[in-house]
Amino acid sequence: MGQDTNLSVPSRENSISLISSGRLRHIAFIMDGNGRWAKKRGMPRKFGHSYGASKFKEVVRYCGDIGIEFVTVYAFSTENWGRPEDEVASIMKLLSDYLGECEKTADKDNLKMRFIGDLSPFDRAFRDRVEALEKRTADHKNSLNIALNYGGRDEIVRACRRLAEKGEPITEKAVSDSLDTAGIPDPDLIVRTAGEQRLSNFLMWQSAYSEFYFTDVLWPDMTPREVDKAVSEYFGRQRRYGKV
Repeated sequence: MGQDTNLSVPSRENSISLISSGRLRHIAFIMDGNGRWAKKRGMPRKFGHSYGASKFKEVVRYCGDIGIEFVTVYAFSTENWGRPEDEVASIMKLLSDYLGECEKTADKDNLKMRFIGDLSPFDRAFRDRVEALEKRTADHKNSLNIALNYGGRDEIVRACRRLAEKGEPITEKAVSDSLDTAGIPDPDLIVRTAGEQRLSNFLMWQSAYSEFYFTDVLWPDMTPREVDKAVSEYFGRQRRYGKV
């Protein structure tokens, strides 16, 4: 659905009340629109990514405040390497800066950090920082999963390859347990900003029965109020999982 500016804005208290029912544990975000947001302001695309990064921190923090246990964000896809070199470089710097911030604030924020995707293209120093942060935060309360060099099809292929190398039968459970998201519940709700209505190779396996919320709001304009709208919309639906 697109954003309807005539809808009343749900309150934070209402979102907390709804989420406390336990029916919404995991929200995933496709953070789209950074480049368009910058272009509208006559700025380079990397400016939009920088502003979008600060918005990402605000949204993740708010999700934790209202009781969401798991948040997954699509930070960088396997296809994003095809973007202009300077844009990719600016995104990589933002990721490195965010890692540095997490290294300082991980305990205070009480976030369990996990990076999903194929990290092999990144240098050893970056991968070491990621692994150290994941280990350090393993016992924290809420989970933040960052999809980095991630593609849903690539993830499924890598999972099946692992099973084949072990000589294990390829069953639905075996594939799920071999994905990057093993041990994480499938997303209840996937939110995509900027008006696009597609998955773009994100959580292809895990989204089989997810609900989708599409909004015209560009990611840098995403706010807690917009999160409340998505939550309210989710609870207005009936999930049947193929049943009556």
